[in-house]
Amino acid sequence: MKQDERISTCTYAVRERSLDETFRLFAGAGFSKIDLWGGLPNFSLNPAECNIGALRSQAAAHGLTIANLGTYPGRRFLSGTRGDDEQELQQMRRAIDVAAELGSRSIRVCPGHGEDRAMVDRLVPLFRLSAAYAASKRIYLGMENHAGSLARFPDVCVDLIARVGSPWFGVLFEPANLMDCGVDYKAAYGLFSGHVTHVHLKDGRRVDGRFQRTMLGAGEVDIAWVMRQLLADGYAGDFAVEYELETPAIDEGLAAWRRFVDELPAPLRRELRIG
Repeated sequence: MKQDERISTCTYAVRERSLDETFRLFAGAGFSKIDLWGGLPNFSLNPAECNIGALRSQAAAHGLTIANLGTYPGRRFLSGTRGDDEQELQQMRRAIDVAAELGSRSIRVCPGHGEDRAMVDRLVPLFRLSAAYAASKRIYLGMENHAGSLARFPDVCVDLIARVGSPWFGVLFEPANLMDCGVDYKAAYGLFSGHVTHVHLKDGRRVDGRFQRTMLGAGEVDIAWVMRQLLADGYAGDFAVEYELETPAIDEGLAAWRRFVDELPAPLRRELRIG
């Protein structure tokens, strides 16, 4: 394992396991970086529920660093009063502080809750404040593309990003999630280019109008194409593989995903510092 390689993996699939089980699994599969899901029992922004120093030490004991926090600050923006927005901004600042303490590069954020495009005007000042604080801590903020969020719409994402106007605020690019929403991920990347703060990768195909997840390399997501586009555009972050299959179980399947990464074309492996 190499701490400087640009491959990470998400803990979401084992979010109900203990941290020790989680860290042991991912280190055993050959990963040195993880994207830590932002909920208990693995993690909490509440200091009474999660000792950040102990968390970092426990990860280090397994040879792991936490590259990205899978938190959700911003989800409650616009859900109530101005006071509620201020409380959510406090959560945003807390998440950014924790990421800085952990040595993470980025966190996942939410552009409010729901898919109402009209929210953008009201979200802009809130994310300007968030991005300014993130810049002071050198932490990137990324909206993940998925259903139930404005981030499922590439044009809306780019509009919000442009109006916030900070290189520290952008999109967490997830091609398979876009496919699940019926969006052409390659066309979407044409809009996102230069605005990607983090990347999640899984695979799948559309069958009878529905998206079905597959093992990496067995579906319709061109993983190598995604990586090449991002690297050519100067993306400097990690690529996190996100295992979400029920069969085979992650204890068996994750090692196969690691092998897929290790067998990428040699020029890609060199750029990703694999091996």
